[in-house]
Amino acid sequence: MLTSLPIQITAPQPRIEHQDKLLLLGSCFTEHIGKRLAEAKFSVLENPNGILFNPLSVVKSISSYIQNQAIAASDLFSLNEIWNHWDFHTRFSDFDKQIAVERMNASIGAAHQYLQKADWLIVTLGSAFQYFLHENEQAVANCHRAPGQWFEKRLLSIALIQEALKEMIEELKAFNPDLKIIFTISPVRHIRDGVVENNRSKARLIEAVHEMTTLHDHCFYFPAYELVIDVLRDYRYYDIDLVHPNFAATNAVWEQFFLHYLSEEAQTIATKMQELSTAKNHKVRFPETNAYTKFRQNFLQKIAQYQQAYPYIDFEAERRAFLEDSL
Repeated sequence: MLTSLPIQITAPQPRIEHQDKLLLLGSCFTEHIGKRLAEAKFSVLENPNGILFNPLSVVKSISSYIQNQAIAASDLFSLNEIWNHWDFHTRFSDFDKQIAVERMNASIGAAHQYLQKADWLIVTLGSAFQYFLHENEQAVANCHRAPGQWFEKRLLSIALIQEALKEMIEELKAFNPDLKIIFTISPVRHIRDGVVENNRSKARLIEAVHEMTTLHDHCFYFPAYELVIDVLRDYRYYDIDLVHPNFAATNAVWEQFFLHYLSEEAQTIATKMQELSTAKNHKVRFPETNAYTKFRQNFLQKIAQYQQAYPYIDFEAERRAFLEDSL
């Protein structure tokens, strides 16, 4: 008897290697996969604008990276004594307007440089609902807890989403012809929109993304949404809010991404790197012991071996962590 629905995942060709650069954009689910990739010692740049949920915000951010479009101080607005930007997450906001501008422009500049040489772009879309400012019809990525009457909420049409993604793909192709794109849909439910409305929203994103993968052979779809909703399909895999997938769920999704999207060599290296990451993050109660000295020396020796075997991976943070423990 089947205990879960089978799912067919098509692996891209070629698959992801450790020499590759990966740019990740999108919803908070992006950060789960980004963290796993970083722990596995892949070169990762994650959400240069902060978390983005809807396709128009993702498309706009990509365009700003390509054009290296600087933010002006006049683009910011003040709310509750804090300077914010409608296209950036609150982590870029600041009491000092100039600091906020510098922080945003530094992130755009870094994204511009990274995207020029990136091998993969992973886009996780979360919602087809978009908020627009009443005063000027501007689409916003983050409402910054501004009064609700400032905005109009709209459910984007499939045609509009497809057109936006199509323009993004064409602009990316001209900027970085070798870039490959992986689309995913976040399994996080946006229940503030309503259960029925959330399903309508996800359905529009899924249809639009699959149209892109049909039209463009360098675009792929990884079924993170289907893995959680249709394969796991149990509230044991959700946090207490019954909305966000828990560790077990995100781990199951990562395992499928690991198996289908990483090359065999990358899988082997990633397994070694996970061991190294776990050791680096291990909290030691008694670092003065001989046992921990041997533990630390063992991993310093492994790092030296890895540096020689994988010269394209940066081990400086791990090396420094084990050396500092000896002081």
